[in-house]
Amino acid sequence: MNVNRLALIFVFLLGIFIGVAGGAATGGLVSYLVARQTVAQVAATVTTINAQPVIASNGTSSSTQTVTQPVEVVSVSDAMVEAVKRVAPAVVTVTVTGSTGQGSGSGVIISDQGYIITNNHVVSGGSRYYVLFADGARREAKLIGTDSLNDIAVLKVDGEVPGVAAIGDSSALQPGETVLAIGSPLGNFRNTVTAGVVSALNRSVPGSGMEGLIQTDAAINSGNSGGPLINLRGEVVGINTLVVRNDLGFGSSAPVEGLGFAVPSSIFANVADQIIRTGQVRYPFLGITYLMIDGEVAAEYNLPVQNGAYINAGISGQPAVLPNTAAAQAGLREGDIILAVNDQRLDGTVSLRQLLLQYRPGDTVELTILRDGQEQRVSVTLGERPANLR
Repeated sequence: MNVNRLALIFVFLLGIFIGVAGGAATGGLVSYLVARQTVAQVAATVTTINAQPVIASNGTSSSTQTVTQPVEVVSVSDAMVEAVKRVAPAVVTVTVTGSTGQGSGSGVIISDQGYIITNNHVVSGGSRYYVLFADGARREAKLIGTDSLNDIAVLKVDGEVPGVAAIGDSSALQPGETVLAIGSPLGNFRNTVTAGVVSALNRSVPGSGMEGLIQTDAAINSGNSGGPLINLRGEVVGINTLVVRNDLGFGSSAPVEGLGFAVPSSIFANVADQIIRTGQVRYPFLGITYLMIDGEVAAEYNLPVQNGAYINAGISGQPAVLPNTAAAQAGLREGDIILAVNDQRLDGTVSLRQLLLQYRPGDTVELTILRDGQEQRVSVTLGERPANLR
């Protein structure tokens, strides 16, 4: 074999090696590009979708097309951190002095004019009120008004405030959704954050007179009262108000944990607005004693529906329909079940009180009721809730 033939064989083998190596490299590059495209496609599955008109050449709108817009995907942990950053500057510690000594709770700033929401039971019995901001600054506050029925109070401070919290839509909450509570447990641990989930919606707590509450398992301790419950968008969806413990008379000696409750924004936003505008809350009043229906109530009273407000004297000691009230004048009677107010249905997430809060005393509403197995419509002109019933 001569030198030329050896050189030719070498060049041939070198060409094969380069081709194989190049193919592997090219294949690796292609694989990388495909993989990157796949990741991009997976990320793009989390999108916002908008229907936009397709404009024809003659300028007319002929149809719609779906346009996907990728959004940033973040972890739940990152979302929690960002939500707290948005709200924390607006969270305050509330201290109250009065004839019975000093107490404390939490609150949240809802206006750049210095209005602060807290609980009525936090300010009750006080004569002077102070707020401690997240940065440690202390300022005296004025009590604007209170609502004992929903345990809401509004304070006001003068001057600039370090932050204002956005109010979210509590009606959009879902059981299992992550929520955060921020407040000052024991009055000392300022701006403590605890995490949990929405355990249930539209809860009533026996003995409290409150309904339509958000139930959460986020840790809420003494001093958290009046602080915000927020969603992962950093919006206030509830005001933390009470925790069920063994000493509240629920007849159980078993340890109780994770039973916290908050007034939803669908209630407190309306209440706070009235207090800020007029210094008080005027409640529409039907004049009935009722039970919000769930599966347990439906089974106990053998009711044909799973949702609604069942007019029943129960254990309240009051008549089912109070005399000389809007309900009595409209002909409502014990055993009727209110299903809707102006076609807004009562269900597992909406209480009768929440619906009535959309109206004022003197407004006329149409109730859908169930009586003797038949749906009927009844027109009612709402009265005003007497102060001695609050």
